Amino acid sequence: MIKELHFLAELINSLIVTAPAVFRRSRAFYRWQEWNHLAAVGSGSVGIVSVIAACTGMILALQAAGQLEKIGALSYVANMVSVTIIKELGPLLTAIILAGRSGAAFCAELATMKISEEIDALLVIGIDPVRFLVWPKIIAMAVMLPVLTLLADVVGIVAGGLFSAIFLGLTLRTYFEQCVNFLTVGDVFSGLVKALGFGITIALVCCWQGLMARDGAADVGRRTTLAVVQSIFLIVLLDFFFTAINYTFM
Repeated sequence: MIKELHFLAELINSLIVTAPAVFRRSRAFYRWQEWNHLAAVGSGSVGIVSVIAACTGMILALQAAGQLEKIGALSYVANMVSVTIIKELGPLLTAIILAGRSGAAFCAELATMKISEEIDALLVIGIDPVRFLVWPKIIAMAVMLPVLTLLADVVGIVAGGLFSAIFLGLTLRTYFEQCVNFLTVGDVFSGLVKALGFGITIALVCCWQGLMARDGAADVGRRTTLAVVQSIFLIVLLDFFFTAINYTFM
């Protein structure tokens, strides 16, 4: 465990050292690597994120209606759905989806390259593996997770509105007016900050576990499982941390 934490510290140090090179004009193959990861994380996740966000919006609307109808406040379904999705479930569910989908792929890719000595080959030809392999994954997660979170927010709220209009008797105009009046820019911003933190955490943990692979092909599966479990665990801890800060300073 001590060795693994020491390796994590070395990886973070390497990321800090190579950071200036990332934000300068770089060679074409570095840019291609970054765009390739952005496309893989973003476009490949749109479908599953949208479906889960839509289901979440409808479930929240139904659950909220069951309680609010008892006190004659059915119109507040919109408030419950919108704030819950934007501040909590949008970032959290999107992060969990990407941890299981893209994070696992990142870890398996790096673990396979490590075991097959492809990373050593990159060093031999003068390419920094951290700059070429790790930074594109961090950038892709840091950019696309907030973007996908915004998509999940919109889809979840709209799905909740459609469900409320069809099955609960609320008009779409009333629903969306409640959403606009109740939500603030700060709510959206807090959700995006969470998403950014989740994205960096997922990429860092998955790359760390992938580069730690040592014991042959069997270690690829073990490291990938560890990466996903640790990522989700840290996501939940970070969610509590961000929520506590938001509650303290709101």
